[in-house]
Amino acid sequence: MQELVAIELKVHLPAQNFELSKQFYQDLGFTVCWSSEGLAYLHYGPCGDHAKIGFLLQNFYVKEFAENLQMHLLVKDVDAWSADLQAKRIPDKYGVTAGPPEDREWKMRDFVLFDPSGVLWRIAQAIE
Repeated sequence: MQELVAIELKVHLPAQNFELSKQFYQDLGFTVCWSSEGLAYLHYGPCGDHAKIGFLLQNFYVKEFAENLQMHLLVKDVDAWSADLQAKRIPDKYGVTAGPPEDREWKMRDFVLFDPSGVLWRIAQAIE
């Protein structure tokens, strides 16, 4: 029997305002690798670099779905990510909420960030 190998997993994120959401994610450091009227592939880092940090942004929105969706991004230095977010004034520019980094009981230091459509991101690093 042939071994089954998974290569990558991508989520489809909703966008209430597709162009605004694309710009939001670009301001966070994601690259739009390709885009059509209804779908865009965003990747952290250069396109073609298969670091497996990417998602598909949909020009589709259901409030109840978007506001019940959570993403978890593991980073090397969560305090640097938070500082960069504040330096770029992302919460003010997009009218979104971003909390301060906090140590969590699940051995992570993270902060929460809502995207323009209401999707909750937890940007985190592992605590040794």
